[in-house]
Amino acid sequence: MFRPRAILHPTDFSAYSDYAFRIAVDLARQYDATLLVLHVVETLGAENVTFGEAETQLEPESYRQRLRDDLRRACPPPDAGVAVEHLLAEGSPPRQIDQVARERSCGLVVMGTHGPTGLSRLLMGSIAEQVMRHSDCPVLTVKAPAP
Repeated sequence: MFRPRAILHPTDFSAYSDYAFRIAVDLARQYDATLLVLHVVETLGAENVTFGEAETQLEPESYRQRLRDDLRRACPPPDAGVAVEHLLAEGSPPRQIDQVARERSCGLVVMGTHGPTGLSRLLMGSIAEQVMRHSDCPVLTVKAPAP
């Protein structure tokens, strides 16, 4: 019987992720599961660092605190009926999502779908697609409804 004890919701703060978060909350409520909300800060090579990124590297803790605050604002605990943990990771989003899902014994990953299209997607693949291919647990991809 499918009964996840922990559900992972990776977010990039987009409208797609917001819609997937609402579904993840509903599923966590139905299964009495803990909802883990993860934001991954993608690491870039030194040659691709912008001024803002360079500034955050000088004050990494204030940058991390700002991200934690953004994460809590974007994905607040819905009510007392759902336990929510907010997590930050740094690195490749698909790898970090997979790692957190394994380390925290997640039974389900719920994530929004969007991202690169055309040639960019052909060369890189979408994050959701990469997570689906490598995850040890089921992955529910959520497409936001048309406006």
